[in-house]
Amino acid sequence: MGTQGSPVKSYDYLLKFLLVGDSDVGKGEILESLQDGAAESPYAYSNGIDYKTTTILLDGRRVKLELWDTSGQGRFCTIFRSYSRGAQGILLVYDITNRWSFDGIDRWIKEIDEHAPGVPRILVGNRLHLAFKRQVPTEQARAYAEKNGMTFFEVSPLCNFNVIESFTELSRIVLMRHGMEKIWRPNRVFSLQDLCCRAIVSCTPVHLIDKLPLPVTIKSHLKSFSMANGMNAVMMHGRSYSLASGAGGSSNKGNSLKRSKSIRPPQSPPQNCSRSNCKIS
Repeated sequence: MGTQGSPVKSYDYLLKFLLVGDSDVGKGEILESLQDGAAESPYAYSNGIDYKTTTILLDGRRVKLELWDTSGQGRFCTIFRSYSRGAQGILLVYDITNRWSFDGIDRWIKEIDEHAPGVPRILVGNRLHLAFKRQVPTEQARAYAEKNGMTFFEVSPLCNFNVIESFTELSRIVLMRHGMEKIWRPNRVFSLQDLCCRAIVSCTPVHLIDKLPLPVTIKSHLKSFSMANGMNAVMMHGRSYSLASGAGGSSNKGNSLKRSKSIRPPQSPPQNCSRSNCKIS
């Protein structure tokens, strides 16, 4: 046996995600907006496939993502079927300025149900910075995602908006599905990075993190940490991930119900009452 130990991994979890959708919806733009990671495919054959790796911080855990951009052209459908094997998450991408690309999501869902059934998926509306050319209403896309049991995001790679957040949410769904929630609340001493993130996020709303004079990667980690811990975590697309607010909302609702039960409207005296003090003068 050699004296050297195994090399220390630079990540805690490794996940494989697929980006699927029609051609020219901007899947490549999403990959190019990721600054870190390798862009070379580990396989020699990569025709019709773009590859990128990135590492995100999820509740203090390093999650390495292998991102595969499958071409939306029909002649590459067989490639999607082969690369879908072993995929742990799928991002269904459409262009908010292209109605036809949104209508094609149904076809991709059928492909996924046939070749990758049960794999967690999210719906991503790309090119939010072109909202003035919007052809797909946000409410319609959100209702479609809820109907198909998917989380919905609208992203803008150009503005670096919601890109990391969408990958973070899909990673959380995948890890929770595989029973990783047991280690999500470890009894351990917080690292210096965790303490710094907690201190910044506790006094900074999530929508103001982008205005901090920090590098882009650190701001992305701060937003991911905020959502993972339920601290000031209100998503810009209208969905809240704050566990504290949800719990408080339910308790407030219960309290309001109790109040409504305790407060009763005044009762009028019966009409056949014979006592003089019951009569209304």
